[in-house]
Amino acid sequence: MTADADDQPHPQRPDRPAVGTALQFRWRKWDGGAHWVNDEIYLGSDRWGDWLGQPAGWNNARPARAFAAEHDSVTLIPPSGDFAYTHNAAPHPTRVYIDIAWDVRWDAGLPTGIDMDLDVVRREPAAPYLDRDGVLRSPGDVYIEDRDEWDEHRVAYGYPLDLVERLESVAVDLEGRVRDGLPPFDDETAQRWLARLAALPPVPQPAPADFTDADEPAAPAPAGPDPARPGSAA
Repeated sequence: MTADADDQPHPQRPDRPAVGTALQFRWRKWDGGAHWVNDEIYLGSDRWGDWLGQPAGWNNARPARAFAAEHDSVTLIPPSGDFAYTHNAAPHPTRVYIDIAWDVRWDAGLPTGIDMDLDVVRREPAAPYLDRDGVLRSPGDVYIEDRDEWDEHRVAYGYPLDLVERLESVAVDLEGRVRDGLPPFDDETAQRWLARLAALPPVPQPAPADFTDADEPAAPAPAGPDPARPGSAA
């Protein structure tokens, strides 16, 4: 199979929804607690895995917080199940956001996963900026963030040591691949899927996520730009 053929959508899998189907990507924390729910559209698959798209204006919610996306984005769910890669369309300042994860899989036709705190990011604001740790960054820098949350939660939740070692290795590997612009983390791959999202006919958005069993209901976020990534813990 040629590289060009690899980049084309693969035939529809029987355990996946039809292309153009609206769905919700449901995240949870290690203890089973509710986390982000992202309204998405199934776009298809390629050799890297399954791709979802979120049009601007579609919702992202978790207990006590909700916001509408300001820009289109696409998200890759790889077969490994240990991350979810999102590419936000320009001019979103966070172009790449990878949630390090566990048990990302399809369950009864819907994607689910456990958020594991660490994130790999590439931000491209108009000027240098301070990251969450107060480090001065240049536009285009690639780095791992939320290490403090990772350190806190791996003790509080009792993450298994072998899992900690594996996901730390995954994060470092992804950081290098994003920095080098290797597929599927190159802009060209993301642009092809963003184009497919834009070419879809209008799709009704899913009903708002229900957090009635969670500690707090989702509430509108304050006015301002959307966070770095819907699936992030930020």
